[in-house]
Amino acid sequence: MASNYSFDIVSDFDRQELVNAVDQSVREINTRYDLKDTKTTLELGEEEITVNTDSEFTLDAVHTILRTKAAKRELSQKIFEYGKVESASGNRVRQEIKLKKGISQDIGKKITKLIRDEFSKKAQGSIQGDTVRISSKSKDDLQEVIHRLKQEDLPVALQFTNYR
Repeated sequence: MASNYSFDIVSDFDRQELVNAVDQSVREINTRYDLKDTKTTLELGEEEITVNTDSEFTLDAVHTILRTKAAKRELSQKIFEYGKVESASGNRVRQEIKLKKGISQDIGKKITKLIRDEFSKKAQGSIQGDTVRISSKSKDDLQEVIHRLKQEDLPVALQFTNYR
């Protein structure tokens, strides 16, 4: 009897690690000499981070701090989608940073097409909501698919789960 092996490709992030990264960023912003008097705020919502600061220069510094803290907590930079910089009251600027989660239909189709083209006889891909399931008769073929997808530069962070 031939058995099938599979794994799921998801795009997600550890929410608690993100909370910790934002908290560390706020602490650093409040103690840094060049940012201390800017009254910069970082607010973490369900699907976005809102930054409110006094200039685009300090906004760039906040981006750098946030990206550094996220990287130290092993969060991918691809989860951040920076929105348009808006002017807020009192000569301040505000920006929403959307948090990307899940694999869109377009990216799912791109992944399944890549697998169909390069691993046509070895593995099959199917889109299931915001995840992609890859199945094969050989675990070695699944390892090859994972290795190949890690080389691909996709606009979302990929994690490989439910490997069985």
